[in-house]
Amino acid sequence: MEHTDNKLNLTMLTDFYELTMANGYFQNGFKDTIAYFDLFFRRIPDGGGFVIMAGVEQMIDYLKNLSFSEEDLDALRGHGFSEAFLDYLRHFQFACDVWAVPEGTPVFPGEPVVIVRGPIIQAQFVETMLLLCINHQSLIATKANRIVRAAQGRGVMEFGSRRAQGFDGAVYGARAAYIGGCVGTACTICERDFGIPALGTMAHSWIQLFDSELDAFCAYAREYPDNCTLLVDTYDTLHSGLPNAIEAFRRELLPRGCRPKGVRIDSGDITYLSKRMRKMLDEAGFPDCSIVASNALDEYIIRDMLIQGAKVDSFGVGERLITAASDPVFGGVYKLAAIETAHGIVPKIKLSENVSKITTPGAKTVWRLFDRDSGKAIADVITLMDEIIDERAPYELFDPEFTWKRKTVDNFLARPLLRRIFDGGTCVYPAPAIEKIRSYCAEQVDALWEEVLRFENPHQYYVDLSQKLWDLKHTLISQHRENKKAGNPQS
Repeated sequence: MEHTDNKLNLTMLTDFYELTMANGYFQNGFKDTIAYFDLFFRRIPDGGGFVIMAGVEQMIDYLKNLSFSEEDLDALRGHGFSEAFLDYLRHFQFACDVWAVPEGTPVFPGEPVVIVRGPIIQAQFVETMLLLCINHQSLIATKANRIVRAAQGRGVMEFGSRRAQGFDGAVYGARAAYIGGCVGTACTICERDFGIPALGTMAHSWIQLFDSELDAFCAYAREYPDNCTLLVDTYDTLHSGLPNAIEAFRRELLPRGCRPKGVRIDSGDITYLSKRMRKMLDEAGFPDCSIVASNALDEYIIRDMLIQGAKVDSFGVGERLITAASDPVFGGVYKLAAIETAHGIVPKIKLSENVSKITTPGAKTVWRLFDRDSGKAIADVITLMDEIIDERAPYELFDPEFTWKRKTVDNFLARPLLRRIFDGGTCVYPAPAIEKIRSYCAEQVDALWEEVLRFENPHQYYVDLSQKLWDLKHTLISQHRENKKAGNPQS
């Protein structure tokens, strides 16, 4: 593949219908029509209370490097595209406005987390890659955050590279996991590319290579006296592994004035073993030696282990994190919301017999309301783009489906969630360092009520519509019904 500005050119990573529609728009005079598209999702994985937004930085990289090479154009010939359209692609320059919710923000179903405004060929064309970036990393960041919360302050390390679906799944999955709260990753390239701490010690093969387990441990302790964590379950955790680790600590670390970092177990009944190990380590004079657990863990296993009194200080989580194995598909969608004409913005709506699939029309933005006293998030409100929520006056919230459910709030702060990322095709958003994203994520999750954080049956966080937006949506629905009665199903 070609590289542009040292970035992989993924322009052709798109669903083919984006190109058939683009050619159709071009041939039918819609090339310069300005359209608004919303990227949003309808369901939270694992039945959780929220999703962690992630993938914005990779979305930016993609949009910065949009260009069609001659090789790309040659590959498209023979599909019925005109030379005039191919020439348009040859001179393609991204010129859209883009808004996105910052990475690390908890987000909820129905609200646009990315909005694209621009020439419809361009705004439509980027659908596939925007969904790919946001869907994948938001899924993994959300799963990681669940696992981190289950660990109750104990460190969680991402160990899943070898189980990821492809190299990019490993790399960007590790990035998303760090945003979600993991303390580091086994994926070494992520330290180079993203500054995420690379972590790891040894595999069972290290121990098997030596004549004895004790020899293996002593050799490792001599090499890494300041960062010595030993894997103790190769043969027999309690009767061989841990006693040999303790002996290696005494022979190799104490004479050098060093202390052991930890011991790791990767098999067996970890709860039982960790209790016994903690007692043995304490009695041997190593109360500061941490116990690390790995082996097909997830948030439910970790939660149950801790309830049962496991003496584990940190966790390495692999396949069930990097693949979000319990619910591995995040269903973000990308829908047309409005177009601009000489008469102004014309809202567009998609209707369905499935009420949850009816879209919210118009050029919009999203606000989050926070209680001034507690700092907790009260609700999100989707409004038309030109609306402002006045913090100085009481504001009435109402359920968009059950409109009789209403609540008036005061003493609140209203904060817009979406940030402008591109202005006319130029990136105007300085992407934060990943450490800042990770810290911001922790702060924003902490602003949610505990009831929203539950793993099972969490409290539904409300995403409401402003009165003007609700009126617009239901006016369009009513107009469609009237047109259908009149024999013209199109509004």
